[in-house]
Amino acid sequence: MIVLDECYHFPGCFLPLFIFEDRYRRMLDHALRTDRMFCVGVSDGHDGVLPVVTAGLIRASVKNPDGTSQVMLYGVCRVRITGWEQLTPFRIAQVEPVLTQPAPIKTLRELKAQALELLPPPTDDSCASMMQLRTDLEDMDEPESVCDILAFHFVHNKSALRRLLEECCPRRRYEMLICELEKAQGC
Repeated sequence: MIVLDECYHFPGCFLPLFIFEDRYRRMLDHALRTDRMFCVGVSDGHDGVLPVVTAGLIRASVKNPDGTSQVMLYGVCRVRITGWEQLTPFRIAQVEPVLTQPAPIKTLRELKAQALELLPPPTDDSCASMMQLRTDLEDMDEPESVCDILAFHFVHNKSALRRLLEECCPRRRYEMLICELEKAQGC
């Protein structure tokens, strides 16, 4: 686990990372030798880590001549930290999956449509990419994933991101997301 301040990673999202600290270079080498997975833990402001994080799969890793690395981490699923196998030289957490509570698919699709309507309007320099993003998300048949992708890219309030990551009910997660998107629009 790499521990960062206020860096919330969500399932279904790519997170680019620059690995430069020695302990995280070792962590990356360990992950690449084993299951190619690690989590981005969020510091609790002291020596601890917030309890819910996203397990990430290393999709790409390029080692630079100076020993640093560029990594692309793909969020796989929410996990809850249940303990620690080791703390030094890098953390290895014991985790369990965060189980999603069931929600009616019709309700989730309606909430997905409502959230997509609240996306910020395209600007001149983002018009094509925003239109493509909206089309791609509309076509996705996994409303829960759409909620996570929207939260990762469009919610900037750190306490809201924490609540969105920790919430295991996709209906409530969408309701929180919609509230944040409405705040961003000044509704």
